[in-house]
Amino acid sequence: MRKKRIMVIGPSSCGKTTLVNAINDYNGKLKRTQDMIYGKRTIDVPGSYIENGDKYKHIIAAAQDASHVLILMDRTRRDNLYSPGFARLFKCPVIGVITKCDLMPENEINCVRQLKLAGVIEPYFHISFNDRVSIEKLKNYLFDKREEEGGKDEIYY
Repeated sequence: MRKKRIMVIGPSSCGKTTLVNAINDYNGKLKRTQDMIYGKRTIDVPGSYIENGDKYKHIIAAAQDASHVLILMDRTRRDNLYSPGFARLFKCPVIGVITKCDLMPENEINCVRQLKLAGVIEPYFHISFNDRVSIEKLKNYLFDKREEEGGKDEIYY
């Protein structure tokens, strides 16, 4: 059986690679590239894939190897990033993650509105890379959920 990973999608500089490294328990140097990176537990999708609609087909194809999709919203950005109903492109569960939650609290409502417009249902995870507890809560949710949905025999981590 093919190994299922957590796909992480978001715009450039929203914290995708930092989150991916935390999920993979990797403490080394950040790896930035214009290619998808298949990690131990994750698929790191470059921001350019979200920012360029022609790349959506690659995201959809890679999502076949995903147990979950994390759609990231950067609380320091105000622009609309995702097409309405974007989350419906995926067959696996889609989870909303709002990053940089220690910055620009006035933009919280906009982030939630964009996630809802994209078709992502609650709960949303609010993380700050200065607060390891919020990342651990997300990891616990993901890995507990994976065991519930498929068991260790079907989904590897």
